[in-house]
Amino acid sequence: MDVKMAQKKVYDKELKVQAVKLGREIGFSKAAKELGINVETLYGWSKAAKEGRLDLGLGTYTPETAMSLTEKAQKLRQQNRSLEKENTRLKEENEFLAEASAFFAEGRQTLCLSHF
Repeated sequence: MDVKMAQKKVYDKELKVQAVKLGREIGFSKAAKELGINVETLYGWSKAAKEGRLDLGLGTYTPETAMSLTEKAQKLRQQNRSLEKENTRLKEENEFLAEASAFFAEGRQTLCLSHF
C-alpha cells in the first residue's frame, strides 16, 4: 500500500510579505484564493507580522493600524499613570503600617516591662 506523506510547503519571506500586504488590501480570503495559498496559512503570516515576527518593511501601516497604534500608546500612558498612582498609594500605606507596627511593638514592650 502506497501512503503519501504530507509535505510542508516552504514559502520565501518575500512571498509571505507580499501575500500579507495583498490580504490587507483586498481581503485575506480573496488574496489566498488568488495566490493558491491556504487562507489559514495567510492568517498565520498576518499574525506573525502583527507580533513582529515577520517584518513587512517600511510604510506598511494603513490609517487603521496607525490609529490603533496611537490608541494603544494612549492606553499605555493612561495605564502607566494609573499604576504610578497605585504605587504611590501603596508606598504610603506601607509607611503607615511600618509606623503603626513600630508603635504597637513599643507599646507591647512597655506593657511587658511593667509586669515585672
